[in-house]
Amino acid sequence: MDALTLLHERSSMGKLIEPSPSSEQLSDIYQAALRAPDHKELRPWRFIEFSGEGRERLGELFAEAEFQENPSADDDTLNSARKKPLRAPMIIAVIAKVTPELEKVPKMEQVISAGCAAHGILLAAHALGLGAMWRSGKYAFDPVVRKGLSLDEDDEVVAFIYLGTLGGRHKPVAQHNVDDFVERWD
Repeated sequence: MDALTLLHERSSMGKLIEPSPSSEQLSDIYQAALRAPDHKELRPWRFIEFSGEGRERLGELFAEAEFQENPSADDDTLNSARKKPLRAPMIIAVIAKVTPELEKVPKMEQVISAGCAAHGILLAAHALGLGAMWRSGKYAFDPVVRKGLSLDEDDEVVAFIYLGTLGGRHKPVAQHNVDDFVERWD
């Protein structure tokens, strides 16, 4: 697959099944992530892999976050939170490891750099024939989850990237009119 085809055809895949990426595929995926733009070579990224029982531990963190937000949450709500990480055989949390005191590289730029690393993961997964879905949601910002992931005060969860084998077909990719998004100053 050539680079432009990859960029034009990549899409999120909601149905992901076993097997998860192999160690060789993960190496390629991380190498792609590590090519993200990186002002001052800070490498403001941290990746946490969840597979096997690790997904269940993440689910328990999500359930604890639900309970802390609403102590009267019913069992269905808590179980729903527990099951979210089981929607794929592997999840990679992409963390922006922010160095806040840098004058020339503001926090926002470091977070965007980590977002580019997350995008690299998505592109590499697609190039390897894997499925991937970028998820965030309220758990990315929840203090219980942040503490459970050992985030520092200035760190940010940029993405929970769900990875696995395609469990369905790729949906058609919408074509957009470039002129709807581009302003030209000639």
